[in-house]
Amino acid sequence: MATCGEVLVKLLEGYGVDHVFGIPGVHTVELYRGLAGSSIRHVTPRHEQGAGFMADGYARTRGKPGVCFIITGPGMTNITTAMGQAYADSIPMLVISSVQSRSQLGGGRGKLHELPNQAALVAGVAAFSHTLMSPDDLPQLLARAFAVFDGARPRPVHIEIPLDVLVEPADHLLPGRPVRSCRAGAAPQAVAAMAERLAKARRPLILAGGGALEAGAALARLAEHLQAPVALTINAKGLLPASHPLQIGSTQSLVATRALVAEADVVLAIGTELAETDYDVTFKGGFEIPGCLLRIDIDPDQTVRNYLPELALVADAQLAAQALVEALGALAPPTRDASWGVVRAQRLRASLAADWDQPTLSQTRLLTGILQRLPNAVLVGDSTQPVYTGNLTLDMQQPRRWFNASTGYGTLGYALPAAMGAWLGSAERADERVPAVCLIGDGGLQFTLPELASAVEAQVPLIVLLWNNQGYEEIKKYMVNRAIEPVGVDIHTPDFIGVARALGAEAEQVGDVAQLQAALGRAVERTGPTLIQVDQNQWQASVPG
Repeated sequence: MATCGEVLVKLLEGYGVDHVFGIPGVHTVELYRGLAGSSIRHVTPRHEQGAGFMADGYARTRGKPGVCFIITGPGMTNITTAMGQAYADSIPMLVISSVQSRSQLGGGRGKLHELPNQAALVAGVAAFSHTLMSPDDLPQLLARAFAVFDGARPRPVHIEIPLDVLVEPADHLLPGRPVRSCRAGAAPQAVAAMAERLAKARRPLILAGGGALEAGAALARLAEHLQAPVALTINAKGLLPASHPLQIGSTQSLVATRALVAEADVVLAIGTELAETDYDVTFKGGFEIPGCLLRIDIDPDQTVRNYLPELALVADAQLAAQALVEALGALAPPTRDASWGVVRAQRLRASLAADWDQPTLSQTRLLTGILQRLPNAVLVGDSTQPVYTGNLTLDMQQPRRWFNASTGYGTLGYALPAAMGAWLGSAERADERVPAVCLIGDGGLQFTLPELASAVEAQVPLIVLLWNNQGYEEIKKYMVNRAIEPVGVDIHTPDFIGVARALGAEAEQVGDVAQLQAALGRAVERTGPTLIQVDQNQWQASVPG
């Protein structure tokens, strides 16, 4: 007899799930009954928030949902922060939890891990949260979840299974057949109308976001046909390679880039929210799109949020970009301003580069030093100074190689477990995985430092690059700038090298680019994690940038 918990594992295998992140508990052991004999690898974090961040990082590099097994009650309250980060950044995540038996739901009897309404608590950070009341509904419920991941705006989905349902017989559900959905194509009438406006534009510009990650090739052809500069959001870095002459980076919050956007007579926004954390990172307002705005998004609501378009198209970004390229090819060649396109993009990049101050250049040298030694690395960032800098100054050669928690939800402690997941998700085979570098500050690292032990246990060769400035320096500056006496920001700084070694990781400190690159070379040869500490003051004194 196969129980519902065992059948669930078989059905997940059918959907291509190869990793599950979770901490076994008395309320989830029936989920684990079928796991040991499956092809799915289980990774154990040290906190359920870590499980969610690992699933998030896995999903961002692999391009398919990360899956978590979580106990009812505190397990679910712990993971909601990670779900909030994934929800904000449109990351697919499947969270499967236990819940009290059907007869005890909402009973208020003081049962172990009891919540009044667990599904309602989680619903605000999920595309949907559903209680499985019968094993017979399991195939349809999984199909609903993967329909969100495949065909809609991807976000977390929560499925909770009552303890008595987990052990019910479910043999009749095997073998299961996965149901996959296709994304919406581009409506020909809307494509024609957008192509007409783009063909007449003398100064077109493209704003592309993380929702267009699979559209890189089509978007490059579209930009080249239109001679349109392309600004990328932080989650879209690498969508156009750093070397592409029309790529103008992720500097939409800066005056020079905003001036270029204001000069454009037609702006195509594709797969982007046009939201604060990409277009106004200094929170001063002032980002404007005076030209004709065209929007493409898989989410109908998102096409009209923040900035109202003249035309909106609900479609998959890749299919829409391909359709626009074909439609424009059938129209008369566009006439552009002679100084637009590559000329204006080059001028903008030169202007921005000339204005970076010494700390910015020094921190950028840290990041370029990593990529010189590890050109294929995925850089996973927390909310810390080099990450803020890299969001503005660093461009990537391919997508899914730069993402961080300073956007969207803005969670501290994200980078360490997310980088673990990113390494696991970067390739199907272990020998094809790319180096994963966690960029994190001393404050953020203390949120999730125990996950170093998870990396040791899972033999993940994670590189934790710790930017140590002995406290919450950015918040301290923020308080001082507002004439607030700093309180709570000068926190105790532990011996991170000693702690890392105690947890089973290798650790060392570096002070310049040569030392950094040598340490990186040693780290990638190991089977477990390495912490590399960089003291902010020492680095900025020895590396002018």
